[in-house]
Amino acid sequence: MPAFIEAPILIDPDCDMPFELMCDASDFAIGAVLRQRQEKHFRPIHYASKAMTEAESNYTTTEKEMLVVVYAFEKFRSYLIMNKSIVYTKYFALKYLFAKKDSKARLLHRVLLLQEFTFKVIDTKGAENLAADPLSRLENPHQNVLDPKEINESFPLETLNIV
Repeated sequence: MPAFIEAPILIDPDCDMPFELMCDASDFAIGAVLRQRQEKHFRPIHYASKAMTEAESNYTTTEKEMLVVVYAFEKFRSYLIMNKSIVYTKYFALKYLFAKKDSKARLLHRVLLLQEFTFKVIDTKGAENLAADPLSRLENPHQNVLDPKEINESFPLETLNIV
C-alpha cells in the first residue's frame, strides 16, 4: 500500500509541457504510452493497446509501426491536437517516411491523417522503449488455442477403484 501513496502511477497532464508517445508494434498487437517529463522523470498519463485484426497482422513492419502511431494519435487526440509532441519508436524508418512522397497508398493515407498534429519522431533502442513494449506483446489472437487433441476415453479400471 505505501507504494500507491508515495508516488502516483498515472499523473495529470500539464498542457504547458510537451507530450511524449512511446509506440511499439509486434506481430499481433500494438501498444502506446502517453507520458510527460515531471521533475526530471518520465511519468505515464495513459496506456493503450489493442490486438491487430487478422488483416493488420499481415502488414509489413513499416505499416505496423505506422499503424501504432496513428492509433496513438487517435486515442490521445484530445491531449495532442494543440500541443507539440515527441514520438519514440524503435523503428527508425518512420522518421524519414513523413518526408517521402512515393510510399504505398496505405502509408500515405496514414501520413495525411497525422498532418494535423505537431510532432517529431525519435528512434530509440528497444531497451529504451520499455513502457510500450509489453503492451504490444499480446499472444496471437488469431491462433486457435483449443487445438483439438485426441481424448483417451478408455480408462483403466484400477484408477476407478482407487476412489
